[in-house]
Amino acid sequence: MLGMRARVPLMSQGPFDHPIAGLFEELEQQAEALHLAERDAEVAELARAEYAGVTLAARLHASVGLPVRLGVVGVGFLQGELRRVGPEWLGLQGGRGSGEGPAQDWFVRVAAIRSCRGLSARAVSEPARPLTARLGIGSVLRGLAEAAAPVVVHQLDGSSSAGLLRRVGADFVELAGGQSDGPGAVTDAVTDVVSLRWVAAIRSE
Repeated sequence: MLGMRARVPLMSQGPFDHPIAGLFEELEQQAEALHLAERDAEVAELARAEYAGVTLAARLHASVGLPVRLGVVGVGFLQGELRRVGPEWLGLQGGRGSGEGPAQDWFVRVAAIRSCRGLSARAVSEPARPLTARLGIGSVLRGLAEAAAPVVVHQLDGSSSAGLLRRVGADFVELAGGQSDGPGAVTDAVTDVVSLRWVAAIRSE
C-alpha cells in the first residue's frame, strides 16, 4: 500500500556473534590457562615429593663403574672407581690422590660419607639392585678376615689402626697386630676390639 514503508527484516545474530559470547570465550580461555598452571604446579610438586624419597645409596648404586670423589669423615677425600655398593657400605678402588701410588681397595661406610662428586644423576631403586647389594658390611669384613689380608681401620675421629682382621662380631671387629702365616694363624701381639659404629673406612693392603 502507498504511504507504508516496507519493513526490512533484521538479521538474527548467531550465538557466537554476541559480545557476551566473546566474554564467555575469554573467561573459558583464562580458566583453562589457570587449570594448566595448577596442573603443572601439581606435577612439579609430585616430582619433588617423589625425589624426596631417593636415598644416597640409590644414587651410589647408579654410579657403579664411575670415577668418583668422596669426602669421608676421619679419612679425608678419596677418589677412584666405585666398584661395589651394599646397604651400608661401598667398595672403592683408588686412593687419596694421584701421588699415593698403586690403587688400593677401600671399604667405606655410607654413614661416614659427607660429600660425593661424580655421581650419576640416576638412581637405582632397591628392587632393581643385584643380590650382592644386599650383603651387609659384616659379610665384607668376614671375607677380609678369611683372606688374612693386612688392613688399616680408619675411625671417625681420624685415628687408625693397622693389622689383621681376626674375628667379626655383630657390632665390632677384632684387629690383631703381628704377622700371619695364613687364615686363623695370627700372632697377635696386640688385639684391638673396634666398635663398627666408629669405623669410617677400611683400607685393604
